[in-house]
Amino acid sequence: MHVPDGFIDAPISAATGLVAATAVAVSLRGARRELDERTAPLAGLVAAFIFAVQMLNFPVAAGTSGHLLGGALAAILVGPYTGVLCVSVVLLMQGILFADGGLTALGVNITDMAVVTTVVAYAVFRGLVKVLPRRRGSITAASFVAAVLSVPAAAVAFTLIYAVGGTTDVSIGKVATAMIGVHVLIGIGEAAITALTVGAVVAVRPDLVYGARGLQRKLKLRVDGELVDVPDTAPVVAARSHRKVWITGLVASLVLAGFVSFYASASPDGLEKVAADKGIDAKTEKHATSDSPLADYGVKDVENARLSGGLAGVIGVGVTVVAGTGVFWTVRRRRTADVSPAGTSGV
Repeated sequence: MHVPDGFIDAPISAATGLVAATAVAVSLRGARRELDERTAPLAGLVAAFIFAVQMLNFPVAAGTSGHLLGGALAAILVGPYTGVLCVSVVLLMQGILFADGGLTALGVNITDMAVVTTVVAYAVFRGLVKVLPRRRGSITAASFVAAVLSVPAAAVAFTLIYAVGGTTDVSIGKVATAMIGVHVLIGIGEAAITALTVGAVVAVRPDLVYGARGLQRKLKLRVDGELVDVPDTAPVVAARSHRKVWITGLVASLVLAGFVSFYASASPDGLEKVAADKGIDAKTEKHATSDSPLADYGVKDVENARLSGGLAGVIGVGVTVVAGTGVFWTVRRRRTADVSPAGTSGV
């Protein structure tokens, strides 16, 4: 789904850039409410994990592959605003360091892959959680459905953007049919990865899953004839073992990007396949960082393909977790400053 330079004309690229910038600004503000002692240490890790899993293209049809988009996974684990930022960080790292997704198309990619997927997925997820029984299995089931729907939603969004700003004269109806059809299949893979990941975390640490908050009803005590909530001590318990969860997630990300990615499908992904078949890639432009030492997920001058790809993956995970953690800790500190006694002294 990474849109390269040249697919979308300059005016629409600029317009989507404005949409993306607005969405990121709103998300930065919203993330200040979402990030707390449970989610702040993990948000950067979620971005790194998404980067790693996006390297694992899986076959979905003859000659076509797909990979995780990550909007649903991020929104459910750390919240929708923080989720938008997680995927945006990944897209920025991919575009600058790995020449994956055009720089002039960065607004398109953030709008499509970060904003649309996250908004659609979290809206579906919250709607399902409200009607399903209050148990852990419901969180996993809702995650699956939300992720399935988020991917074709992104395909529809791309088709609409291309309809108004595409640089080639092709049948939009055929593009829409092809894009939605292949991305429904990719959505099933997305849903499986999302549900397995969310289910695994919910099974061991439901307190770390943003979408699972409120899963268990608060205990109540009768005081002077009235029922009152028992003070919540979950954050204290969570703070004690963040390091173990963080290290486990980071090791998993490094293994996936540094080793498992070598066995990923080499077939073109859904957008690349549709672009080639329908001719919408006729005016694709050379990426501005195509000469980067890490372009195309390989380390320049390292001849062994396995080693080159593995090193690039490890570097990508490292850079993404550092960049993401820096962003989210900064946002978290802004929230702390806002609620500190000094920040409220004038109220």
